[in-house]
Amino acid sequence: MSFEAPGTRDDWHALAHSLVPESRAFIDDAFVDADSGDTFESRNPATGELLAQVASCDEPDAERAVAAARHAFAGGAWSRLAPGKRKKTLLRLAELMEAHKHELALLDTLDMGKPITSSLGDMAGAIGCIRYQAECIDKLYGEVAPTGEDSLALVLREPIGVVAAIVPWNFPLMMTAWKIAPALAAGNSVILKPSEKSPLSALRLAQLAKEAGLPKGVFQVLPGFGHTVGKALALSMQVDCLAFTGSTAVGKQLMQYAGQSNLKRVYLECGGKSPNLVFADCKDLDQVASHAAAAIFHNQGEVCIAGSRLLVENSIRDDFVERVLKAAEIMQPGDPLDPASFMGAIVDEAQHRRILDYIRQGVEEGARLRSGGQAIDGPGLFIPPTVFDGVTPQMTIGREEIFGPVLAVFGFDSEDEAIAMANDTPYGLAAGLWSQDIDRIMRVTRRLQSGQVFVNNWAGGDQTMPFGGVKQSGNGRDKSHHSLEEYSELKSVWMALAP
Repeated sequence: MSFEAPGTRDDWHALAHSLVPESRAFIDDAFVDADSGDTFESRNPATGELLAQVASCDEPDAERAVAAARHAFAGGAWSRLAPGKRKKTLLRLAELMEAHKHELALLDTLDMGKPITSSLGDMAGAIGCIRYQAECIDKLYGEVAPTGEDSLALVLREPIGVVAAIVPWNFPLMMTAWKIAPALAAGNSVILKPSEKSPLSALRLAQLAKEAGLPKGVFQVLPGFGHTVGKALALSMQVDCLAFTGSTAVGKQLMQYAGQSNLKRVYLECGGKSPNLVFADCKDLDQVASHAAAAIFHNQGEVCIAGSRLLVENSIRDDFVERVLKAAEIMQPGDPLDPASFMGAIVDEAQHRRILDYIRQGVEEGARLRSGGQAIDGPGLFIPPTVFDGVTPQMTIGREEIFGPVLAVFGFDSEDEAIAMANDTPYGLAAGLWSQDIDRIMRVTRRLQSGQVFVNNWAGGDQTMPFGGVKQSGNGRDKSHHSLEEYSELKSVWMALAP
């Protein structure tokens, strides 16, 4: 199915009514039911409408997929294919994704509730990632080590083998691309487990990957739950690498599974409680306040790098918070299929309850609720922008990842205090810094314990920049050529030469 470019809310709703999503697993080049016949519901969180009964995979399905992936890898149709030919296939996949980007965006919006404009942005990011990694693969050189004339020493890069990618629900297809693009480009066989909260775009991607010409068994999709099929993949002795984005608690569990099985390589991008530091010398407070609000309310706050902790110099704090509140007024949730909606629906009832519980706890612990705080009445799972002022580092809402549209505002008086407060967290995924003082920018940037620092912006960057964290926000990096290195092995070859 191919869609014309829609423009209005009514256009998107019309397309949604015509959509019939694939709901079966994609194993060994075919769409099949789960071995058990079990399914789970995929519902639109904005309306409660049932979208599909999706195959719920478990250990037998994982075993079958791993066997197919291993067979494909050993056969060499992809793993030993010349890099330039792999590049052509991946570029073809990117072209097909471009041709179907409205359908793919619609699937993500219906499945997890994000605004359609956000989903369209995700598609641009996903397609760009596939293209970037495809173009990188035939430009990744090995090495010739320095030796005497009696030897020749080579350092080669080879694919790892079978990669299992477990991706989250908040950016379904974009996070998928970040994992599978470098893994496939490097020549691996990939098994994708999408979140049970947003599996539909991944299954459509499998159809496009087959059309693009990926060989049998090289790319497979297993919808299901983490404690069933996800655990089976993590414990498999035939999976060589595990790539995961999600919570820190699950990331720790996956590392244990790797140790219990075959010491598979594990790359994790986990939780965050990202600080956003605003100093009194920054220019255009209205613009900074708008960025600070968007940093937490974009995608309903369901963002791993959300700027959920706003640290403001006390000399401008009261005035700045008022500006943030004003900016938040135009960031209210609405129909996800309306291009004018800034926020959409919360992904499911469990996450909806979790966010509301954190809001209640913030009030009980003494934080000052300045806006929002209540679920929006009516059908669908909607929570407005919620701002707490007077938050202290000991409060739960100031320490734990909420993954919702809840902003915690702190005050500081000095640069050292701001840095200490920013670093007082087990996480280290992202940080922001707003200042016009270049000396301060360089000092603070170096002292912030974070894998990424955004200066006078939030979430800036493109495919050339690595994405990942430190401390309990994980290890490894998505995006950039550095991610290609993670999905390949180094092999040292020392040759003795005849005199």
